[in-house]
Amino acid sequence: MIEAKDIFKTFNGRTVMHGVSSTFEDGKTNLIIGKSGSGKTVLLKSLVGLYEVELGAILYDGRDTTRMGRRERLKLRQEIGMIFQGSALFDYMTVLENVRFPLDMFSNLTAAERDKRAKECLRRVNLEATADSLFPAQISGGMQKRVAIARAIVQEPRYLFCDEPNSGLDPVTSGVIDSLISEITHESGITTIINTHDMNSVFTIGEHIVFIESGHKKWEGTQDDILKSDCPELNAFMSSAVRIMKMGK
Repeated sequence: MIEAKDIFKTFNGRTVMHGVSSTFEDGKTNLIIGKSGSGKTVLLKSLVGLYEVELGAILYDGRDTTRMGRRERLKLRQEIGMIFQGSALFDYMTVLENVRFPLDMFSNLTAAERDKRAKECLRRVNLEATADSLFPAQISGGMQKRVAIARAIVQEPRYLFCDEPNSGLDPVTSGVIDSLISEITHESGITTIINTHDMNSVFTIGEHIVFIESGHKKWEGTQDDILKSDCPELNAFMSSAVRIMKMGK
């Protein structure tokens, strides 16, 4: 479980995150939604520790990251998996080497054990063994996302962060990625936080949803609650997102 308690974030004296609080539970797909520039990416990066917050607390199962020293932060970092918007794979490494990279950096496993674990994760995301020796440029965008998921889970993280995991993907492939993330979350009971503006994701895997507008938390609830919302900002965002989805068909 990750808890955000009244967190504030500023850039160059300008406050961009205004006292946001929420609890992101284990074994659930927790979504942060909002339009571009709303602050959802700032919130995600603050939660994962890429940004330092000025006020408030961020707790990982009771451990306050805002009070941690460097050694404690490094230890916590090994419990976190991250899927970046652009996959962030290393072009000069093969698929297998990309997935194995966190183990090469942080684990005490033997080379054979690292290879075995990396291949297990590739199979978990439905990538056949023949993809092991390929380079990222030789596979599709959807396959690259699956490689990124495999790399994110290779260390069996307790916390998984996903920054726009469906960005640039067609609806069918987006659904595959959503399903994989949801399945892995429930299988492992991890705390998964997904930053997205994809309404398909909201209505298929959104178990806990936080809506951010201008750095404020404007609404929080489930996918069942969202259609009954009386939050004008959320309703306007949803109408705009659905309209864009229809235009793209």
